[in-house]
Amino acid sequence: MHIPDGFLSPETCILSYGLSLPFLYRGIKGVLEEESLAKLASLSALSFLVMMINIPIPGGTSGHALGTSLIAIVFGPWKAVASLSIVLAIQALLFADGGITTYGANLLTMGIVPAFVGFWMWRISPRRALGYFLSGYVSLLSSVLTAAIVLGIQPIFFSQGGQPLYFPYGLKTTLAAMGIPALLFFGPIEGVFNLAVLSFLLKDEKGV
Repeated sequence: MHIPDGFLSPETCILSYGLSLPFLYRGIKGVLEEESLAKLASLSALSFLVMMINIPIPGGTSGHALGTSLIAIVFGPWKAVASLSIVLAIQALLFADGGITTYGANLLTMGIVPAFVGFWMWRISPRRALGYFLSGYVSLLSSVLTAAIVLGIQPIFFSQGGQPLYFPYGLKTTLAAMGIPALLFFGPIEGVFNLAVLSFLLKDEKGV
C-alpha cells in the first residue's frame, strides 16, 4: 500500500503534505508529553514489523497489515499519527518502501485516515472484542480505499494528449484491484491482528 515516488503528480504530493503536516505537528507534540513512551515505541516497532511482512494472496498480489488502529486505541489517534510518521519515514529512507515526495500521501493513507477511522470505529462498537476486530478491519479498508482514490484520480486530472503522466490506472481499476483484496483478505487479517494483540495487552494490564 506504500505509494512510491513518481506515481503521484507534484500537485498531489504538495496537497498531501499540506493535509498531513498539521496532524503530524499535533501528534508529535502529544508524543513528547507521553508518559508511556516505552509502550508506544514497542507498538510502533510492531507496526513497522507487520508492514514489512507481505502476505501473498490468490491472484498474484500481496499486502500487509498496518497496526495503526491498534496504536490509536491504546494511545489515541493523534499519537498513532506521530508513531506511523516515524515508521513510514524509516521505511522510505532505509528500505525504499514508499517515497520522499509521496511521504505526505502515505502518512495520510496509512496513518491519519486509519488512525481516526479505527479509533472511532472502536469507540462506537458495542462489545470490546467486536470493537477490536472491527476497528482493525474498517481502518485497513479505509486506508486502502483512500490510497485507491489518490492513485485513481491521477489519470483523470494529470494526462497529456490522452496519456497519463503519472499513475496510469483510473478509479474503476484501483478501487476494484485494491478494494476487493482488502475486503476479503487484508481487512480480516488486520481485524484478527488487532483482536489478538489488544486482548493480550488487556490481560497483561490486568495481570492475568
